[in-house]
Amino acid sequence: MVPRQHLRTALRAPRSRSSTPAPTSHPSRSIHAGRSLSATQRRRFSNYGLVLPPPARKLPIARATWIAARHNSSAPSQNDTPTTGYNQLVERGVLKKDSHQLEIVALLQKLHDRLTTYNPPPILAPPTSTQSLFGRFFGSKPETSSAVDPIDIPQGLYLYGDVGTGKSMLMDLFYDTLPPNITRKRRIHFHAFMIDVHKRIQAVKNELGAVADPIPPVARGLANEGIVLCFDEFQVTDIADAMILRRLMESLLDFGVVFVMTSNRHPDDLYKNGIQRESFVPCINLIKERLIVTDLNSGTDYRRMLKAMSKVYYSPLNHETQQEMDKLFTAIAEGENIVQNRKLSVWGRDVVCPESTSKVARFTFAALCGSPRSAADYLEITKNFPTIFVTDIPKMGLYQKDMARRFITFIDACYESKTKLFVSSEVPIFQIFSDEGELNKKEMSDHIRHMMDDLGLDATKIGTTSLFSGDEELFAFARAVSRLTQMGTKAWAETAGQQE
Repeated sequence: MVPRQHLRTALRAPRSRSSTPAPTSHPSRSIHAGRSLSATQRRRFSNYGLVLPPPARKLPIARATWIAARHNSSAPSQNDTPTTGYNQLVERGVLKKDSHQLEIVALLQKLHDRLTTYNPPPILAPPTSTQSLFGRFFGSKPETSSAVDPIDIPQGLYLYGDVGTGKSMLMDLFYDTLPPNITRKRRIHFHAFMIDVHKRIQAVKNELGAVADPIPPVARGLANEGIVLCFDEFQVTDIADAMILRRLMESLLDFGVVFVMTSNRHPDDLYKNGIQRESFVPCINLIKERLIVTDLNSGTDYRRMLKAMSKVYYSPLNHETQQEMDKLFTAIAEGENIVQNRKLSVWGRDVVCPESTSKVARFTFAALCGSPRSAADYLEITKNFPTIFVTDIPKMGLYQKDMARRFITFIDACYESKTKLFVSSEVPIFQIFSDEGELNKKEMSDHIRHMMDDLGLDATKIGTTSLFSGDEELFAFARAVSRLTQMGTKAWAETAGQQE
């Protein structure tokens, strides 16, 4: 029997990080659509006494620990700043002081101070004229009805570094201590942001026709919702995104929007070797001109310093593993009726959840990753279910490369939404991307070897892979391994699925 206290955190709903809900958010459903809880659920969770104890020992900086600290403390006061917030967490033993990160906190503090007096002009109604199709595609700048002088806009930040360097934690610290005059703000994973942008563009085209330029009205709507935009995991891998971003960022900056971004790459390496990259270069130059570009790499991966203590990954695939997974699923379901083949709507398509209740869903790996899916599908799944089971994950070789990519996209969605994840796999979870029976480290690519060393991973346990060849794929692989490590920790187990 699984103790109830071990499962409490799996019952919590994912959090929302936007101060202003986007008008294109998904309609509510009978299950937890969106990220709100009913009054009944609130009473139930209150009865469970969902209060986290303070950390028992001094832990290094890691995002899971940082999230736990945020839930253990009251909401930031109007006097909180990035510097005071960081120092308080160090004093309480939640974070370990890092001289390099203190330099980054100083930059965040400088931007915070500048924002305390920032008062962008109101965003007026759009001009009546419509930009020509010729002008839209051949680089003429879209009109904005209230462009702000760049001198008057606080200079944003572009923070880049390897996985595990604390990028997301630092951005959360900045976002949570924004001055009270900044009421329009938004913190979002870049994957989710671009999905939102594409939906808005389609809505404009549906309303105004294909000849209309959708970028100005989309930028206007985004600026109205957030004058400070915080992007996590900024990356460009798609030509459609690359073509949109240049003009979208120009328009948002004209409206006075301040950006804070995190990324694994220096701006010069964005969309490297991409199709028609020369058309994206102006966006790179814009980032370097209008944002302070800062390297977070200090040689320390804080995620790997968390000891994995939570039993959430099960292997091999045998009767005992299946029984344990069934017990966990039944316990978390708490007697609710299990709905077969529940349908979630994504862009007019149905995403089928084979087994689910209001708080937990269960997929086989084949159902989750065996057929084409988009990031939007996985974001919708993780938005609706705070706990997800994935069973029967195979060891993936070259013939399962597409499935491996989809699983990595799913892991990204789980990580961003703070989803509690249980999996059963043919081999230990960190070996599923290995396509060799025996590892010969001399035969490993330099990319893989360096990434494993940086992540502090034992190559003899992880295995090697030739599944991923391009730079972007290798970054995604390294990020997935690091995130799976973090999602198996006790700190993650105690905070996953919590609502803010």
